[in-house]
Amino acid sequence: MSIPNVKRFRILNPESGQVATIMAVLPKGTDPSAFAADAAKRFDWKAWQESQQKHFKIRVGQQKQRRAK
Repeated sequence: MSIPNVKRFRILNPESGQVATIMAVLPKGTDPSAFAADAAKRFDWKAWQESQQKHFKIRVGQQKQRRAK
């Protein structure tokens, strides 16, 4: 079940060139480009990179647990 009226915005990290996706429900009359610019300024890239690394480590560990036949 999805949330209706959800908009996806892709923002770019100016330092490393990585791309993150932000999902938000905007109220009527809100400028989407202004919202995306403001969200990109306030986005916590350090926490996002740490969560990406943790996610990658978990996936690598799961792959190592497989048995070769």
